[in-house]
Amino acid sequence: MDLSYTETQDMLRDTTARFLADTYGFEARQKMIASTEGRDPGVWRALASELGLTSAPFAEEYGGMGGGALENLIMMEELGKVIAVEPWLQTVVIGGGTLQAVGGSVAAEVIPQIIAGDCTIAWAYAEPTGRYDLAHVSTTAKSDGAGYVLSGHKAVVYAAPWASHLLVTARTGGSTRERSGVELFLIDAKAAGITRRDYPTVDGFRASEIYFENVAVPAEALLPGGIDLIERIADEATMGLCAEATGIARKLLDGTVEYTKQRKQFGQPIGKFQALQHRMADMLVEAEQIASMALMGTLKLDLPAAERKAAVSLAKAKVARSLKFVGQSAVQTHGGIGITMELAIGHYFKRSTMIENQFGSADHHLERYETLTLPV
Repeated sequence: MDLSYTETQDMLRDTTARFLADTYGFEARQKMIASTEGRDPGVWRALASELGLTSAPFAEEYGGMGGGALENLIMMEELGKVIAVEPWLQTVVIGGGTLQAVGGSVAAEVIPQIIAGDCTIAWAYAEPTGRYDLAHVSTTAKSDGAGYVLSGHKAVVYAAPWASHLLVTARTGGSTRERSGVELFLIDAKAAGITRRDYPTVDGFRASEIYFENVAVPAEALLPGGIDLIERIADEATMGLCAEATGIARKLLDGTVEYTKQRKQFGQPIGKFQALQHRMADMLVEAEQIASMALMGTLKLDLPAAERKAAVSLAKAKVARSLKFVGQSAVQTHGGIGITMELAIGHYFKRSTMIENQFGSADHHLERYETLTLPV
């Protein structure tokens, strides 16, 4: 099996890396997340309209470059290296992936807006008591004439303060936690009846609690596919996180190695101490395993549902545990300075901690993997 990237994919990586190196240094990122909006909108416009990178994973029929999951993996890895707060995961991977899966007139209208940088999407799926159960949905979508009326509460909706559209899971029938009756709706984020409570997250991003109170949406807002589509999109998002973890783990390792070359004790760099050399060697092994599992899971996203789910859960469980080891080892090697606001390593550690639990912890995915693969 040839696992090498194509020339186009290598160019995508190089272009992204050079752009982010020029615009997303640690100090620049600190200024972005400290601003009122929590980001620099010009960065997203540049990624889309100036560089055309948002077109990479979309089919040519929508004006894209004809790529797919591998292009998203490349982009998420490079964004992870600078812990970028750009809504690539929410808008391109989740929103764009959903629209490409359902196709039709809504996809034909919205995907070109994503590519142009005019549309950003936030995925409102989690509820306060839902844990990692995608079918645990109490938000309702009641049929009302030619459309629907949405009511409910969604928690920790990443990128919602910046979103032009919301991708919402809501229940058209059945009881809470029942798989049947859960549907996806793509709605205007400024629709009447929507209220938000915005806040910064511990990893520097922005999120919202969103409340829907009798929000009227047209019939075409319903995206067909139900819980099966929702699970597919969640798996694609999970592999996007694993790709981001690849970039973060490599930066944690690089930062640790560089620090041990500079920090001295007993008249010599601490990098010469055998115990720390062994620790950094273990960090390298775990970082490479993160990269391998991210690629493996991404390559299996097009498999039948059961095989896809098993591959994704296996990847996420390993990535979560390996990333935890790399992050904790980096902080322990740095000592107290490793968790200060002034040092980049602490910010990478915060983001790695959030990734460990987004879209399912290691324990959750190990349980799902066992359910899918072990005989009853």
